[in-house]
Amino acid sequence: MMLKQKFFVLLSLFALLGATGCTEHAESPARAVLPEVRVQVETVALSEVPFQVEVAGTVEAVDQALISARVSGQLVAVPVRVGSQVEKGQLLAKISAAEIAAQVLRAEAQYSQAKRNLERETKLQKANASTRETVSSLKEMVQIAEAAYREAKVMLDYTLVKAPFSGTLTHKLVEVGDLAAPGKPLLRLENGTALQVVAQIPESLVQGLTLGDQLQLSIPAAGLEITAPINEIAPTVDPQSRTTQVKLKLPEHAALHSGQFARVSLADKASSTLLIPGSILRQSGQMTQVFVADQGVARLRLIRTGAHYGEQVEVLSGLQPGDRLIIASKAALRDSQPLEIVASGRSL
Repeated sequence: MMLKQKFFVLLSLFALLGATGCTEHAESPARAVLPEVRVQVETVALSEVPFQVEVAGTVEAVDQALISARVSGQLVAVPVRVGSQVEKGQLLAKISAAEIAAQVLRAEAQYSQAKRNLERETKLQKANASTRETVSSLKEMVQIAEAAYREAKVMLDYTLVKAPFSGTLTHKLVEVGDLAAPGKPLLRLENGTALQVVAQIPESLVQGLTLGDQLQLSIPAAGLEITAPINEIAPTVDPQSRTTQVKLKLPEHAALHSGQFARVSLADKASSTLLIPGSILRQSGQMTQVFVADQGVARLRLIRTGAHYGEQVEVLSGLQPGDRLIIASKAALRDSQPLEIVASGRSL
């Protein structure tokens, strides 16, 4: 009996000591109190920002021509090649002209004969050996022969295909020996000193555009980000694509070439979004953080950002209008840190 009593007493002492130790351990790590930090805050509000739309465009020469023949015949000379710089009036191709040359000779002979006949009858009329009607008829014959002769000479000139303006030969579609025909393309000529961007603009966006408006352009191949004025707006809408062709005048630049890809930026209707200063963003790995003031303490918020507008950044999630965003602090902040909020104009 005595042994049982002693054993019970020892168990009671151990239990009392254990309980006392646990109480002291639970109360020992008193939570550290964070110091108060002076901060400036800004109330988050919706802002109006322009909504940008990009459409594709192509750099083209202002002066360009797909050169074709006006008469049929075999090509006997094409004295140019792709990349050739040509001057206005320079020979580009020559068509066999034997048949047309013969027509010129025949028309010339008929014209000369008609003039001689007229001269003879005019002399006879003066000697009262011919009538006025005969002379008038011969005058008409001379006019008809002269017109036929001029037409034949023009056709002969058409066998020499010449450059309509100075520029660069960009495509050569024929070689010597090929058959030329009216309307069949032979060469393509472009004046690369005057370039433009041609874009198809959706009909919903073209309504607010006028000649002279400046649009933002990006030409990646040339490494250019420029603005260019609208030089031409088509008066109709393509019923298939529901777009209108717009041309923008480009400045002279060595890196610009016909055929390059371009992006044209257009402002659509403005939209409302949350904008905050980009300088206050905190990056922690892949997470973007800011601090807000909530009931006198700092609260860490994770946010998702969107587009940049100068020094402002769009907030897609994590903040709401009316939140008090901490934009400056006298010391580094921690979550749940007490705050002393000062006016925005005062120094911290």
